[in-house]
Amino acid sequence: MPMNTNAPEQIMTPGRRLRCRVLLLSLLFILSPASGMAAEAAGGRIATLADTAQAFHAVAQQVKPAVVYIHVRKQMERDSSDAAADEFFNDPSVQRFFGDTETDRKKDSDARNTSYGHGSGFIINAGGTILTNAHVIDRATEITVRLVDGREFAAEVIGKDGKSDVALIKIDADKLPVLPLGDSSSLRVGDWALAIGSPFEMIQTVTAGIISATGRSSVGISEYEDFIQTDAAINPGNSGGPLVDIRGRAIGINTAFLTQTGGYMGIGFAIPINMAKVIAERLQKNGRMTRAWLGIGIKDLAPDKLRTLQLSRQFASAALVSTIDAASPAASSALRLGDVIVAMDDVPIAGAADLRNRIALSDPGSRITLLCYRDGRQFPLSITLGEK
Repeated sequence: MPMNTNAPEQIMTPGRRLRCRVLLLSLLFILSPASGMAAEAAGGRIATLADTAQAFHAVAQQVKPAVVYIHVRKQMERDSSDAAADEFFNDPSVQRFFGDTETDRKKDSDARNTSYGHGSGFIINAGGTILTNAHVIDRATEITVRLVDGREFAAEVIGKDGKSDVALIKIDADKLPVLPLGDSSSLRVGDWALAIGSPFEMIQTVTAGIISATGRSSVGISEYEDFIQTDAAINPGNSGGPLVDIRGRAIGINTAFLTQTGGYMGIGFAIPINMAKVIAERLQKNGRMTRAWLGIGIKDLAPDKLRTLQLSRQFASAALVSTIDAASPAASSALRLGDVIVAMDDVPIAGAADLRNRIALSDPGSRITLLCYRDGRQFPLSITLGEK
């Protein structure tokens, strides 16, 4: 076939050649096995995210039925000005100017001295026993618990422990959903954690994060501190609700958050469930918290002094005995001021706060063994604990 001489001439300039090469390379990339691998990898990542989302959904659905909303009516503390006001308005010479009755005045006085609060909790047995924070129900004159199905019950206080901020309450109900309790000693930094509760009265709110740290003490929230730190959002109203792991087991009681603005800043604290379980058992049994007592004052040993002891690597922390109470179990033992304690019952301690908590949670009357250092010598010391 003769060539069409009228057809436009195809001139391949350097720029045109470059564009053609780029187009060709792009097509080769799209059709290459590497491109398919990248798409496959992206699909795998999306599937992983979908699996994570599904896991969160499954945990939320499993846990939420056992989480409750707690509404509390509280008696406010009266001060001298309240007493002076009552005395003034109860004066017959003053009452005649207002024309109200004694009942009206009592209602007004009650209203002035009543406040309301709210928080969260979770059911730990089918008979209606609920774990929450002591500060949620502090000074309560009336406690109302609302279940996930909307039913409301009056609650009574079984016991509370302000020193750890743990409380146990009960409602008259049965066959309730129960939240299983996990093991907070097995937590690792980076583990997933979900917080469930009623922040700002937003009932059944679920937030997710990770375990940021464990064994937090000296936070200034309670007397006995061993907090789990999390970045799962905790806000006012979350108090008393559960912190759960990815398997839907309670690993802590959400208690407080650190803030400079009044709102969430990514630092929340939960009481470890292993501590809460011991306290709940004693509250259930005695109606109050009983603690074992050794009768010593202790403080963390400075790192430079710890190094001079040339301890085994397994002992990364130690507690220095700074005081010994008179007529205490410690005073009756061979323990001395200046002794350094590195382990209790063959388990290394994580510092003074850890030792203090472990002693307190031991059974009163039980016998413990402390591993001590004195004058370059290591020795075990067995002591029977008293009760505080």
